Amino acid sequence: MRDRKLLNIELGRVSSEQYKALPESGISLILDNIRSAHNVGSAFRTADAFKADKLWLCGICATPPSAEIHKSALGAEDSVPWEHRADTIQLVRELQEQGWTVLSVEQTEHATELQDFEPQPGARYALVFGNEVDGVQQEVVDASDGALVIPQFGTKHSLNVSVSVGVVLWQFVRK
Repeated sequence: MRDRKLLNIELGRVSSEQYKALPESGISLILDNIRSAHNVGSAFRTADAFKADKLWLCGICATPPSAEIHKSALGAEDSVPWEHRADTIQLVRELQEQGWTVLSVEQTEHATELQDFEPQPGARYALVFGNEVDGVQQEVVDASDGALVIPQFGTKHSLNVSVSVGVVLWQFVRK
């Protein structure tokens, strides 16, 4: 059986303006001190693909406009709303006060395995992804409402943060 690849014009892509007018997903991402602008750009692109409501860039994260972000994001930095915050902890507390459930994506003693997590209908989730070396800051984990862990079976027990964003968002959309 032949299976023809679709052309870009056949994919039904929406414009940045149409994207922003789509219904909210109830999912936002918090990047906690991500060092690589390429990883930030990848997070933008993945957030766009899964219709995240907002991307919060905290601490040392690079921010648009940036050629390195654009190289990975391919313009998603123009469609996904974003904001920079110096302090991740302050943002976590603000979002919790607004009714968001904040979940750190991190390997912790009591983390829920991603496949076992059931998002509650109508709830809003802010998912925290951490630094490429140190992960999510311990004080951010402590302030979070819980932690999610991606099960892994190899020798490394770590994924690139941009890969983690994709895995977690896919699981949220699936459920």
